[in-house]
Parts: sequence; structure tokens; C-alpha cells
Amino acid sequence: MGAPPAVVARRLAEPDVRGALWPGLTVSVSAERGAEGQRYLVDGPWRGTAELWLSACLDGVLVHAYLRVDPANPVRRPAVTRRDVERRMRRVLWRLKDELEIGRPPGVPVAGAPAR
Repeated sequence: MGAPPAVVARRLAEPDVRGALWPGLTVSVSAERGAEGQRYLVDGPWRGTAELWLSACLDGVLVHAYLRVDPANPVRRPAVTRRDVERRMRRVLWRLKDELEIGRPPGVPVAGAPAR
């Protein structure tokens, strides 16, 4: 994302973003990593862990999203597949990227970014 890591980290840490990323799941923060993101415990029809790891890149940040979950009840598969959850997560992250980069022309550095 063409936004400073701290700005992206603050936005991703908002509870409404977690709800949009993983609807129907209970997601609680297990490790706060500041400008490097957060780790989560996931519960509901899927159980396990998730992580949004942020790494500074050029004048922005890369968001690495991990979802490590298994069905809560292996005998009865959840109605929503893990693939559906992953697709939803990507769509929300792309929408957030668009939101944070609004008004920034392509190729123009983030305001306040050091010159290369």
C-alpha cells in the first residue's frame, strides 16, 4: 500500500476492519506488534490463528495476510469455505488500499516520505 506503515497499522487495528476481514468469526488480538501488525486468535466455525504482518517497502507497506484455521467441527464442514474467507480477506484489503491511497497519483511518493 502506498501509505506509511503506522497509518496502515492503525487502520488495520480497528475492530470494524477485523469484522469486515473475517465476518462470522470471533477474532481477538493475541499479539500487538505496532507498525508491524497484529496476530489474532480465531474462533467460530473455523478455529486457529490469523496474522496481518506489515513490512515497510519503498514509500509504502506490504501487507502479508495469514489465515491458519481448521473447521471447529471436522465432521460437519462450515457453510463458508476457508477459500471463501481468504477471498473475502483479499477483497477487503484491496478496498482498504484504495481508501488509504485516495488522491495519490500513481508514481507520486507518499507525503513526507524520504526522497530516493
